[in-house]
Amino acid sequence: MSLEIDPETSSFVQTHRVARLATSSDDSPSVVPICYVFDGERLYTPIDEKPKQVEPGSLKRVRNINSNRNVAIVVDEYSEDWNKLTYVLIRGSAKIINAGDSEHSTAIKLLREKYEQYRSMNLEARPIIKVTPVRIKHWASAGSSR
Repeated sequence: MSLEIDPETSSFVQTHRVARLATSSDDSPSVVPICYVFDGERLYTPIDEKPKQVEPGSLKRVRNINSNRNVAIVVDEYSEDWNKLTYVLIRGSAKIINAGDSEHSTAIKLLREKYEQYRSMNLEARPIIKVTPVRIKHWASAGSSR
């Protein structure tokens, strides 16, 4: 059974282009900016071809997810006018999906529709992080348009 998400929150998450993914392990937390797609029920973010210092499976976020599937994602909108601040905090369960998984090709299609840069990357050969939300909080300052 999927988490019910109100249309305004779903739209906020779907239309924003960058978020922050927080993972943790026994030794330390990690937070990285991500490009992602939200299909209304799950978020997908690839381990793409942007330069990395280690192989995909050795990235801190991947190692953390393999040992602790609990993650958090923040999608936010900042303004110098603090009356317009808003964010969505998503707590969820993450899973690494690889080529051959039925969701992998669907996620790639959605990511390429949202981000032109992914159209020329070989995402088919790279892992994708799937996050299934278990709790969502949408916060907005009193003066925001939310």
